[in-house]
Parts: sequence; structure tokens; C-alpha cells
Amino acid sequence: MIHIDEEAPADVGAREVLLDRVMPDRAGKPSERLREGRLPAAGLALVARVGGTVVGSVRLWHVTAADRPALLLGPLAVEQRLRGKGVGAGLMQVALNRAELAGHKAVILVGDPEYYARFGFVADPATGLHMPGPVERRRFLAYEFVDGSLAGVEGRVMAAGAMVTGLREAA
Repeated sequence: MIHIDEEAPADVGAREVLLDRVMPDRAGKPSERLREGRLPAAGLALVARVGGTVVGSVRLWHVTAADRPALLLGPLAVEQRLRGKGVGAGLMQVALNRAELAGHKAVILVGDPEYYARFGFVADPATGLHMPGPVERRRFLAYEFVDGSLAGVEGRVMAAGAMVTGLREAA
């Protein structure tokens, strides 16, 4: 049985091993520039476990979309052997539900539209935005909890939120 919960300090090592295994090229991505040195949004770093083993992870991060607050989703990672079994979808649903309940208005991400469309992500709200590096336009997507929260927004997506200040937080 798969259990989804908030990431605990004891999950950090397993999460990093999972990310290194399933996303070896993540360090070079523009989204990573926005996450560097930052803490994920409170309550929005999640893991999926089977037994006590971390098999999936997703985190959301504070950003500004030009002048508006938003969240950046990613990375979403699932053990290869469990892909297609609902682990990623479960992590997405819990993450989006928690973000909406916390009062966030919009989430952006860079990912496959064929996968993220099922959760309501579309390109339209992000058309006036750009990342701090090259991304394939069709993969730059947004989801608005509040309709129009990204309407007319134009400019760069910038990192926001709390900075890592100590070794414990860095882990």
C-alpha cells in the first residue's frame, strides 16, 4: 500500500537518492535555479512510501510570476518500477489539494503537457512568463486555483520564500 505524507527530515537522504536515480540531469534545469538555496513551501514537500521506503517525491516552492505570488511544482519523481501505478498522480492530488487549502492562487511548472493536463495544467496562463533559462514553451504550464490569478501577467519567474540558513534545513 502506498502512503503519502509530508516529507520528514529522515526522508531527505532517500529523496535525494531517488531524485539522482530517476532524474540524473535535474541540476542543469532552469527550475533548479529557482530552488537553489531555498526551502520548499511549508507543508508542501511530500513523499510517497511503500512500507518505510520512499518511492516518490514532490515539492512546491514559493516564486513570483512577474509581480504575483505563485508556487513552482517540482521535481515530481517516482521509482521506475512504480510508474503508471498512480503514485505520481497521488502525489500531485495531495500537493494540489494542500496548496489550495493553504490559500495559494496558482502553480506553475515545466513538464510534459500530456501528463499534467489531467490535473488541469495548461499553457495559457503562463504565456507571458519566462523562466531564468531556456525551456520548451509547450512544457511551461500553469494551474490557477483562483481563475485569472495569472491573467495578463508578463515577466520573469523569480525565486521567493525562505532561504536555507543551516545544515539541518539544507538536508
